[in-house]
Amino acid sequence: MESALARGHEVTLFNRGETNPELFPEAEKLRGDREVDLSALSGRTWDAVIDPSGFVPHVVRASAELLADAVEHYVFVSSVSVYADQSGGSTEESPVGQIGQWPVDELVMDDGGGNYGPLKALCEDVVAKVFPGRHSNIRAGLIVGAHDPTGRFTYWPHRVARGGEVIVPAPPERRLQFVDVRDLGGWMLDLTAHGVAGTFNATHPGRQWDEILETARTVTGSDATITWVPDEFLAEHEVGEWMELPLWLHDPEWIGMNMADVSRAIEAGLRFRPLEETISDTLELAQPHDEVGLSPEREAKLLSAWDVASRA
Repeated sequence: MESALARGHEVTLFNRGETNPELFPEAEKLRGDREVDLSALSGRTWDAVIDPSGFVPHVVRASAELLADAVEHYVFVSSVSVYADQSGGSTEESPVGQIGQWPVDELVMDDGGGNYGPLKALCEDVVAKVFPGRHSNIRAGLIVGAHDPTGRFTYWPHRVARGGEVIVPAPPERRLQFVDVRDLGGWMLDLTAHGVAGTFNATHPGRQWDEILETARTVTGSDATITWVPDEFLAEHEVGEWMELPLWLHDPEWIGMNMADVSRAIEAGLRFRPLEETISDTLELAQPHDEVGLSPEREAKLLSAWDVASRA
């Protein structure tokens, strides 16, 4: 949104107007509910549409069909979670998850992701059918940086900024994949401007744990010390993956979430800002989430237990 306005585009926002309605006063704002009332979109034309909030196929179909003759290009924000097998690296040709016995008309989440991935894959199919040759399905990885509400990546820069001893999963060279929201947003604008069609894994090729933490220490000037602990210790102490210890993945069925092949997106122009900028934006414009990350008490107990275990 910020990128579109900065580039001088005329931007129309369509939403319910319930969350931060005062944002982006420069943009035209149409009110409605994509699940029940799209009337505000009728009788209008635009060059392109970016759909960042489609989760259920019939809802995406309603907007896509209404806009089929009203826009030239449809960009749908999907997810790398679409893939059926998350144990290894995925390409855009890898099989996607099937809906199976999950409901097709509502999003259901559980510890294994629920039907989120299969529903996103079905939404992609809808867009491809309604906009053949005029769509981009963007399989985004973890989106981080400014205004990130999830707290997952956000935990780490803020935790390093607090200083002290920080528990981090070893090894230091393990790679994580995430994409800065500004890089992703600007690139999607480029795709719309040039009518680039296709399906793309869209995330960074990968950054090492130690690179992320050392950069955070440099940006914050923190005196934090890093204590690297093995997966086995964390699992033995029932540390939760991904959310309790954010971004940590140990389950062999899920480690492929950090192995997506992004060469197609890079060939299509996706570029990445320095990690320092992402961390600075995170510290300034994104706050930790109360329900994400180790509490200080939990981290202290784990560090104490690791101190005993490492000296045994």
